[in-house]
Amino acid sequence: MTVNQSKKKLHIVHTESSLGWGGQEIRILSEARGFIERGHRLTILTPSTSNIYHAAIKAGIETVALPIDKKRLKGVFAIRQWLQQNKPDVVVTHSSTDSWLVALSQWFGAKTPMVRTRHLSASVPDNRASRWLYSKASAHVATTGESIRQALIDHVHVDPDNVTAVPTGIDAQHFVPGDKKLNKESLGLPGATLLIGIVATIRSWKGHQYLVEALSKIKHDNVHLLVVGDGPARKALEQRIKELDLTDRVIMAGQQENVLPWLQAMDIFVLPSYANEGVPQALLQAMLTEKAIITTDAGSISEAVENQQSALIVDKKSSDAIAEALELLIGDPALAERLGKQARLSAAAEHGFDSMLDKMEKIFYKVVK
Repeated sequence: MTVNQSKKKLHIVHTESSLGWGGQEIRILSEARGFIERGHRLTILTPSTSNIYHAAIKAGIETVALPIDKKRLKGVFAIRQWLQQNKPDVVVTHSSTDSWLVALSQWFGAKTPMVRTRHLSASVPDNRASRWLYSKASAHVATTGESIRQALIDHVHVDPDNVTAVPTGIDAQHFVPGDKKLNKESLGLPGATLLIGIVATIRSWKGHQYLVEALSKIKHDNVHLLVVGDGPARKALEQRIKELDLTDRVIMAGQQENVLPWLQAMDIFVLPSYANEGVPQALLQAMLTEKAIITTDAGSISEAVENQQSALIVDKKSSDAIAEALELLIGDPALAERLGKQARLSAAAEHGFDSMLDKMEKIFYKVVK
């Protein structure tokens, strides 16, 4: 249900300069599909070499290739021309490069109001340029967590009324608990072992290396680690796995278009991030599939889970802490089950997909003149 059924339908444009793939790009696509279902028109502007360009076309979303992968005048004028010719109601930016290009296109005559979406908890410099981008060029700022919102208020002096936390919403009807044994069989995973898993782009700050090191420290032999995802730190991770003589116990599944059966096959989900996080989508997905979760308080993660209630929160960059938490959950199946059930209840109540759309829609109507 939409809260704005009586209002005019909007032409919403998303820009994304990143060529990579992760939760940010997945949110753009899911949000776009949600607004299309609500009757709005959606267009994604992105380089033809980006992962989201091909994914959006495959999903049937109107997609336009523009040279916006770098901060250069060519990209500024390409966006300005497209916005002036098509006159959308609002443009939603996501990465630093496309945000600056859209902001500068306004300087050169584009009139479309800009909503800057801030996905990561990495610090923003407190300087004149940042203050202009977030307070002058942006009609509104949306963040994926309250801690990110507060940091912009405290350090970049954004008006609290002009920045809203809109955590990513996950479809609780799609991400549901499943039969671990059947999913292990269908995916060709070892059925007789306990399966620890992570779903995340393999970047240094996601903390994969600490999870691998924790696996080498636990006392149980019948435990395997399932790594779902790919990314720039994969080779380094594979080298660490080899150094620890864990090649036979770690399954590198790579990028998966549908992560649901992989999550359902896991016994324990671990996300040992140590920086930059908003509220990670994979964490919410794991919560909805009733996984026992081990994670940290990086970024806005603690806004989604509560220690000892819906997850075990451990110290960042600590393989010892992860290993200790794993030993606890392996040795106490009742605790693991309780954490998983509470995780689903919490995620379904606080991070619904329609709630995300409602909040973003409210922002769009606020900034549209």
